Amino acid sequence: MEPSSPDTKRRRGKLKVSPPGVRPPDANARGDEEESVDHISSLPDAILGDIISLLSMKEGARTQILSSRWRHSWRAAPLVLDGSELVTPMDLRTDEKVLAADDEALIGTVSLILSTHLGPGRRFCIPAHHLFERATTVDSWLRSPALDNLQELDFWDDGIYGYLRQFAPAPPPASAFRFSGTLRVATFGKCQLPDGLVEGIHFPNLKQLGLEYVSISEGSLHAMISSCPVLECLLLHLSFGFSCLRISSSSLKSIGVGTNRYHYQPQLQEIIIADAPCLERLLFLEPYMSIDVSVIAAPKLETLGCPTDGPDGYDPFRIVFGTTTIQGLQVINMTTVVRSVKILAVRSTHINLDMVIDLMKCFPCLEKLYIKCCISGDMNRWRRKQRKFIKCFDIHLKTIALQGYRGTRSQINFASFFLLNAKKLELMTLEVDNRVTNDAFFEEQHGLLQMEKRASRTAQLHFRLKRCRRDAHVNHVRDLAITDPFECLYRC
Repeated sequence: MEPSSPDTKRRRGKLKVSPPGVRPPDANARGDEEESVDHISSLPDAILGDIISLLSMKEGARTQILSSRWRHSWRAAPLVLDGSELVTPMDLRTDEKVLAADDEALIGTVSLILSTHLGPGRRFCIPAHHLFERATTVDSWLRSPALDNLQELDFWDDGIYGYLRQFAPAPPPASAFRFSGTLRVATFGKCQLPDGLVEGIHFPNLKQLGLEYVSISEGSLHAMISSCPVLECLLLHLSFGFSCLRISSSSLKSIGVGTNRYHYQPQLQEIIIADAPCLERLLFLEPYMSIDVSVIAAPKLETLGCPTDGPDGYDPFRIVFGTTTIQGLQVINMTTVVRSVKILAVRSTHINLDMVIDLMKCFPCLEKLYIKCCISGDMNRWRRKQRKFIKCFDIHLKTIALQGYRGTRSQINFASFFLLNAKKLELMTLEVDNRVTNDAFFEEQHGLLQMEKRASRTAQLHFRLKRCRRDAHVNHVRDLAITDPFECLYRC
């Protein structure tokens, strides 16, 4: 046989060029083979475990059907056990039979998972009513080795039991506090935290603490907060047994409180921010709260909401910054201004431009203003009255949102003041009832608000349908970490 020449070898090694858009048969085969390779399953166990722990509980468990490798990985991955995935959504619950069926399904599933999973625990979340209805069962769950080194413990309030059944607050089992050294997030709901149970407990890693419908004494509350040296978010929602909250914390960034004036137990009446160098958000979560707030030292406080004027018969909301006092949204005296506040949300029974201008003087660096009002108030005429303010004051507002907009003369005057004078305005959102949502209404409002004369040529005017009655987007203590918890309520 004749030996191959160099030219022959080059010819044999020459690549064939296919027409554009057409892959050679061998390339298609290689591509199909490449796509059929399971690259994810070849990752190290530690990475697979992290992937699974980021999935929901049901999705994480379903990874077992992918292959025997995944079955092993799910059992060894950090356990995320969220009972909220096992119950009927609140708006579909009609009677106690549905609740009973949910309870039975949850108990069986939780017990099965804890008996088969190797741990360690990442998150354990169950409805709070099990604390007093099935205390023994909950205690056995919490003692399971699968929950060792638990990072998130959540006894969440599913809401329905506050209406269908009366509950007597009972202490959580002592086993709930065996994770005190590893917890990063903890929510206690519909329970009692007696002095003897809280005393001596230390939470060195806890960053978020929520107490919802919890009975706790004032001394125990302050002791519990002091036992959390790195605490960043504190939620006290409809909890009782204490009247004063005094904050001296070098780590707290966000506080959310909500009270119910009709509760028969002692309620929070006074908040004293004595020393909070990192505090950024102070939120009041229930409408028309009657409470006195004194801010002594909070140099980074940026978000404040929702102070309220309150209807007739309510004690006024009162907040004091040093020597400046705001009562019922009225600036009583102002000797100093608060330049750190950039986001302000207020609830008012009447829309009042003079009141808002006074608040802007108190918070001169304000960039976002959210107003939740019920009815129109004064006519809000401003062209002559506010001439000096317009000339001398630099309006920093970039975002304005107004709820309950119906296009009355009072509201038109209020909104047009900012459209015609706020030179840095980027967005004004007006929430309207769906009964007035038609093109003719929107076109008329653009004309009445004089959009063609707006001070900021980049300012946009958006109308949105009425969607939410909440004052802030805070459904869980983790929501307190959101820089602007009002923004999502007004998105178009």
